[in-house]
Amino acid sequence: MRSLIFALMLALLCFSCSGSDGGDDETSSADGDSDSDGDSDSDGDSDSDGDSDTDGDSDSDGDSDTDGDSDTDGDSDTDGDSDTDGDSDTDGDSDTDGDSDSDGDTDSDSDGDSDSDAGNVSAGCGGSSPLATGNFTENIDGTSRKWMLDVPTNYDANNPYRLIFVWHPLGGNGGQIVNSGYSGLKQRSNGTAIFVTADGLQGSNGEASGPGWWNANGGDMKLLQTILDKVNESLCIDQDRIFSTGFSFGGMMSYTVGFQFDVFRAVAPMSGDMQVIPYDENNTAPLNIMAFHGTADNVVSISRGKAAFDKYLTRNGCGSQSSPVSPSPCVEYQDCDATTIWCEAQGGSHAPASGSEDAIWNFFSQF
Repeated sequence: MRSLIFALMLALLCFSCSGSDGGDDETSSADGDSDSDGDSDSDGDSDSDGDSDTDGDSDSDGDSDTDGDSDTDGDSDTDGDSDTDGDSDTDGDSDTDGDSDSDGDTDSDSDGDSDSDAGNVSAGCGGSSPLATGNFTENIDGTSRKWMLDVPTNYDANNPYRLIFVWHPLGGNGGQIVNSGYSGLKQRSNGTAIFVTADGLQGSNGEASGPGWWNANGGDMKLLQTILDKVNESLCIDQDRIFSTGFSFGGMMSYTVGFQFDVFRAVAPMSGDMQVIPYDENNTAPLNIMAFHGTADNVVSISRGKAAFDKYLTRNGCGSQSSPVSPSPCVEYQDCDATTIWCEAQGGSHAPASGSEDAIWNFFSQF
């Protein structure tokens, strides 16, 4: 009996120790659902190759990995939207080559629309040795030429100034222009402009003779170019605000330099024409003009003055219609590519038009 009981106990013990290598409840093996190859293992949803692994959504190749949406190649990486090649990177919308960069629309560099730009100014800006008001002499093809400069007393080398040329009439000289306050413009400029004038040379044609702008062998145009070079080199000049005006021969010079040179923003000739001074038609782009002439001018006829103005009407692409502008009797032509104003004084003689000083300064100062 005792041996039977012992045998039964031994059998029961062997049954309770049945194999741990099989069965459906295995949870920690290397091949089950929770092992390294199952849902939680290194190849399953939570493993190194699954949704949470290094190759899945959160791994080095997935949405959160170094190659996915948040990685170095994805939306937030160095090649994606926020990276060095994406929208916020050095090549994207916010980078040095994108919309906010050195080549984009809103950047602040030298190539973009909103970039820093000192403006179209002369080399003399910031200079420490500017030219001062006074008389100067140039050698132009062996001929001594005299010119005069007026610089504001409060000149600031870092502030770009207007440059205004004022040319004297036949028989006059630069001193005449200086003494007139540059035809009244200096006072009106209130220190915002630099003025230049010069002496014309003796000459003649079949109609008249005397000191003026005969431009023999191109000498007057060479003088103008020399003055421009010296003033721009030494003084701070706004290159987009260079102007010319003058009366009679000075008006002829202003009409003419607008075709010879491409530096002028506007011209304001008075009682001039374009039939006396030889010139090269180097510039035919639209150019702002305000011209004056009297209908009773017996020195330079109104027809000659109107012919000169008509050349500007053509180059400025104007229509045939005009409308009154201040001062009376000026009219501005419509549909032009540049401001084009004609001031014809009924009964006006060969003399500067009444009120022309204010009119010309207001015309120049709008630019």
